[in-house]
Amino acid sequence: MTLPQQRVKTRLAIAMGCLFATTAFGLQAQQEIVEQEKVEEEQAAERISVVGSRIRTGGFDNAAPVSVINAQQALSQGLGNLGELLRSSTLAAGSNQVTSASSTAFVESGGTGAETLSLRGLGANRTLVLLNGRRAGPAGTRGEVASFDMNVIPLEAIDRVEILKDGASSLYGSDAVAGVINIITKKGDDSSINFNTSQPFDSGGETMSGNATFGRSTENGSFRLLADYKLDKELAKGQRDFYNCGERYVFNPTTGERADLIDPRTGSYHCNDLPWGQVWIYDYQDEGGNVRPGTKMQYDYAGNLGGYIPGLATDPSNPGFMQAPAGWFPVGYDNASDAVLNADHPFQDLESLIPRKETITLYGQGDYSLTDDITVYGEALLNRRETNTNGYRQFWTYTLNETYEAFGIGTNPTSVGWSGDQWLSPTPITDHSGSDITVDYRRFVVGANGSLGDWFWDVSYQDSHSDGTYTSAIIFEDAVAISEFATGSCVGETTAVRGVACIDVPWLDPQFLAGNISQQHKDFLFGYDTGNTVYKQQSLEGFITGDLMDLPGGPLGSAFGFAYQRDSLNDTPGEHTLARNVWGASAAGITQGKDNSKAIFAEFQIPLLSDLTMIEALDFTTSARYTDVASYGNDTTYKVGLNWTLVDGFRFRASQGTSFRSPALYELYLNDQTSFVGQRTVDPCINWGTALEGGTISQRLADNCAADGIAPDYVGGASSATVISGGGAGNLEAETSISKTYGFVWTPDFINFSASIDYFDIEIDSEVTELTGPQIVRQCYLSENFATDPLCDQFDRATVDQRIETVRSGFLNIASQRNRGVDIETAYDIDTEYGTFVASYEHTIQLEASRVLFASSAPEDFTGDLGSPKHVGNFRLGWSKGDWNIDYSARYVGSAENYTSYGEGEFLNTTTIRGQEVRLVLDSDAVIYHSLSVTNTLKDYGLTTTLGVANLLDEEPPRISFRGDRRLRREGNSAFYSQYDSLGRRVFLNLSYQF
Repeated sequence: MTLPQQRVKTRLAIAMGCLFATTAFGLQAQQEIVEQEKVEEEQAAERISVVGSRIRTGGFDNAAPVSVINAQQALSQGLGNLGELLRSSTLAAGSNQVTSASSTAFVESGGTGAETLSLRGLGANRTLVLLNGRRAGPAGTRGEVASFDMNVIPLEAIDRVEILKDGASSLYGSDAVAGVINIITKKGDDSSINFNTSQPFDSGGETMSGNATFGRSTENGSFRLLADYKLDKELAKGQRDFYNCGERYVFNPTTGERADLIDPRTGSYHCNDLPWGQVWIYDYQDEGGNVRPGTKMQYDYAGNLGGYIPGLATDPSNPGFMQAPAGWFPVGYDNASDAVLNADHPFQDLESLIPRKETITLYGQGDYSLTDDITVYGEALLNRRETNTNGYRQFWTYTLNETYEAFGIGTNPTSVGWSGDQWLSPTPITDHSGSDITVDYRRFVVGANGSLGDWFWDVSYQDSHSDGTYTSAIIFEDAVAISEFATGSCVGETTAVRGVACIDVPWLDPQFLAGNISQQHKDFLFGYDTGNTVYKQQSLEGFITGDLMDLPGGPLGSAFGFAYQRDSLNDTPGEHTLARNVWGASAAGITQGKDNSKAIFAEFQIPLLSDLTMIEALDFTTSARYTDVASYGNDTTYKVGLNWTLVDGFRFRASQGTSFRSPALYELYLNDQTSFVGQRTVDPCINWGTALEGGTISQRLADNCAADGIAPDYVGGASSATVISGGGAGNLEAETSISKTYGFVWTPDFINFSASIDYFDIEIDSEVTELTGPQIVRQCYLSENFATDPLCDQFDRATVDQRIETVRSGFLNIASQRNRGVDIETAYDIDTEYGTFVASYEHTIQLEASRVLFASSAPEDFTGDLGSPKHVGNFRLGWSKGDWNIDYSARYVGSAENYTSYGEGEFLNTTTIRGQEVRLVLDSDAVIYHSLSVTNTLKDYGLTTTLGVANLLDEEPPRISFRGDRRLRREGNSAFYSQYDSLGRRVFLNLSYQF
């Protein structure tokens, strides 16, 4: 190939590779690519490194499928942080991701406020994150820290993000199973002051940020400094209508009309969120009593319940009949009483959906050429994140009534007015719930690179340190326990752990149950607990790359390298958690562990053939890595690839590689945790007959409960279940996986167009996962193979009262997980007298997202479920002329449904509630989120202004029906997944002054 031909092909590879591979870019970014083309044309001999290979080549035209996201896109679409930017990629949009919101609503790895990324839905700890090509250590709180937190690097520091779309453990290490994210920071001489704000049309969820960056180049080097401040304001549940009242949302299957209960007190559909103001009843009357299954006693706060439902039946000749003080009514046993059950407390509206988050970041990088052949460089990143959440919760105890001697304990004379053959579980509500999180993260890199003849080398050392403090509002276990099944006043006693004087808690007082708790009782029951998490990671790595020899097809490229990594985790829970004195939470010890790994690797790019008919170039790539992990042992992984250019502009590429991932520190060393979970939380068989009638459990679950000898009106045991969980050191095996990709790329030279299609298939064996106690029990009773399912051996029932005594949970190796599908990308640009137009589209089709728990378990395929749509796509259109740019984008989330999972393999969209068949809504139509922005650049003044609207049509999350399905996430009336927008329509403004 002649030098001019090489220049043309290098220019084409860079330009079209960037244009086509860019999954998201603004028009300004495209113009920057054009400038890059010019530089590459002038420097034809220069080679670059792209994620997916250590060999420096002419550009993006290698076998590895790489997408590039330009950070400029975030400004044109109103995206607020790196997590949002990456979640917009179809590589992540097809699976539910950990966001600040989800980490508040659910327990997620990394703790409250963390934002991680999981490529292909295979888990954040199977997605490697690099910062400028080097590892970036984890950040977060609590014992399950293992992944990079997207909060630690601001958007303004980022130039682009390269995403390798297949596994690369042979080059980067064991956590590069699903792919690699390489964050590239800005370089160059530009300096600027920037301000950004986003304001939803409804209050709540506002964001604002400001930063200043300064960069300069000298004859021998360059440097860049950045200071950034960002504030995300809280979005409370009550600030969005679709989150603040969880209705049943069911329909008449014949007429299609709403079949929800109407609350006669409001005339609106009944809200069915967290019940409050009730005493749960455990009834031991003989047949013919006055307590219906499922009954709860609720106080008549408004004084009008008697107009809607009857009170308790009375029979003076039957002492077993339940009697309660005046003002108490039975609810929750039929449609009429369901309609007036209190389940929408004002505390709910104040609960954080998106937490308040404040981040401050300082970042600096620089390089200096010591000689013509040696350059030293360094990076420093300092970040502080403060996250605050508000919440509400139930808590409960068990108490005797005045007359019934349950279990031979006796009676309780303080339960004035409560009599009959029952014992009671008063369940108050409180807003003493939430947390304050502070995470300080620092990362330093020093390194050097240079040339040895025609060979390029690089050696670097990275040191990251995450120090997180978490303070949680807690309820003291010893304050609750001292009242449990009491037979009188506790005055004069002291609590078992804190040793404080006991005071009588008015468990049966209506105002106490409603959350109106006196300061005296708050001081006795409530407190705060502060824990600390430190995660350290150090890594030393180096490689050398160059051509070994010239072959007929071209030079034989190679790279050789080594890596050493050391990780340590130390999570120290608060003093009350360590003392096992937190009600309704796990009692945990100190999680402490460390690990180190050593690796060597080699990579070769072999040009097999060139300049033949239908074989313009045929390259074979191969790499292998030997890794020795102190906690596990050693293994070897490999990857092979084929890159075949048939004719100019048309390529076929394929690769196959293996990975092994040794368990993360928390998976190995999470300290044994003991939690005491209430029977009604852990046992799905309690009152399963009523639950089936109410439509909150499936027929299979009910059948399996019956097969286990559980009566349909089983009221549950008296004592909490003990759940024991912890790390799996000594028992866990390493995960292994195989990743395959096959694809075509077309970049014709007669038009500025590019297109590609790639098929991917990633299968993980012996996946490490964690199941909670309630998950284990529920999964057992949902099993198609109930009699032989291994999960059913993980818990024990008592022979006396059938309560669940012990559940053995924790980390274990499951059988397998698989994800496969197709990625499609296209891009086109054209210059006209009316301006420059740029268009791109990317689409991912998910063909399979399945998991098998055990070899004997039935496979579960989540493809097409809510949170795992089969189709996701992004369309972008840009126009530029003079000082003006217009950017339009449409983010497509395909339709999804859970009817098949609800029917346990068969399509089912109905259930029976209180004897009435109703139709459920467990699906979502396709949703398209539009954004539009206008940018004006006044070059003479150095001022750039972007004004736009995100979620232009104010799309709300899809509404779905309420039912107790482990595969559905719902808040209020809405599906709660990262694909769906929670904020609504919002206007955003970016101001930038360059100097």
